[in-house]
Amino acid sequence: MGAGHSHGDRPGLGPAPRHLRVLMALLVGPLVLATVIGVAVLWPDGDLEISGPGVDVQRGTAQVREIGECRQDVVGCQAAQVELLSGPGAPGEAEALLPYGERAPVVEPGDRIIVSFTAEAPEGEQYAFQDFDRGPPLLVLTLLFAIGVLALSRWRGIGALASLAYSLVLIAVFTLPAIMEGSSPLAVAVVTAAAIMLVTLYLSHGFDVRSTVAMLGTLVSLLVIGAIGWVFTGVGHFTGLVDEGSQYISGIATQVDLRGLLLAGLVIGALGVLDDVTVTQTWAVWELADVDPDASTRTLFVRAMRIGRSHAASTVNTLVLAYVGATLPLMLVFSALDLPFGIAVSQEIVAQEVVRGLVGGLGILAAVPVTTLVAALVAGRLVRERTAAAGPSHRA
Repeated sequence: MGAGHSHGDRPGLGPAPRHLRVLMALLVGPLVLATVIGVAVLWPDGDLEISGPGVDVQRGTAQVREIGECRQDVVGCQAAQVELLSGPGAPGEAEALLPYGERAPVVEPGDRIIVSFTAEAPEGEQYAFQDFDRGPPLLVLTLLFAIGVLALSRWRGIGALASLAYSLVLIAVFTLPAIMEGSSPLAVAVVTAAAIMLVTLYLSHGFDVRSTVAMLGTLVSLLVIGAIGWVFTGVGHFTGLVDEGSQYISGIATQVDLRGLLLAGLVIGALGVLDDVTVTQTWAVWELADVDPDASTRTLFVRAMRIGRSHAASTVNTLVLAYVGATLPLMLVFSALDLPFGIAVSQEIVAQEVVRGLVGGLGILAAVPVTTLVAALVAGRLVRERTAAAGPSHRA
């Protein structure tokens, strides 16, 4: 969410008249009120206590100094002398057990790693390698991304980056804790999507009627996605227990609705793509209206739909391929087992990605005509009012 669209400066239609702004405010007002109430009702209270394997394990970062044999009398076992950078015992030094075996990751002196700490473990076994610390390269990549957004979108890029930060913070402090406390994942996802949409669309694209039109188109599409997703996850007998993460959650937090969690991911995952489609269609209608002041609402709709059809086709293809790409390793397993295609696709872990892609695609297909129609109605009204105000010589 929050990707900036560099559609140029304001089109020549100018600001919307007061009565149109009031009408749009009346449409958006109930949505804002419902979103605020939803956030207040579903806001996590922070009293959740979780128990289970791995919950009491603490984690931190460390840098490897040297590698030697571990204290255990096991062939191939290795341990690293590490400098603790964060987490339990930091700053300080410790000995961390390293994974061993044919496919174990290769750890070398100088590597930054993530270590887990178990206080109840014997001396010399309390710290253990968990993963590599990828924070520094990710930070560099994030900075390159931010520079690229600012270079292309200029001042709009600031709003886009702020929108992205807001979306991630909202998911971290509200969405995830609320779901963990047992609230309906679908309800939490809908409220999250509305809260993200209300802030990021205006922050990224400006406080004007065009952003409101894009938001209305996005809202309708999200309702379509939620409804179709709810129906087909039920008809398809989806359980949500398809990977290690969901199985682990079911063991330590039985109050979480895993099928609802699948729906929540579907709604939030589609939001960013819908933002792109609805904003692009709205801006396209505005530009067409500015180029041809004599265009009727029907003409604006027909012309913008030509753009929308091409945009929807490419976006749907992108969305489906993204979900298919996520299941490639598993599809290779099914291929090695020589499973028929129909049976392989019917496996829940693959079928849920198929549902995500197809339901998200239906949401995009709904977003294009709905957003284009609303934008054409509003832009056509602005054209007529501008023409009437300019008089017969408006063409000059």
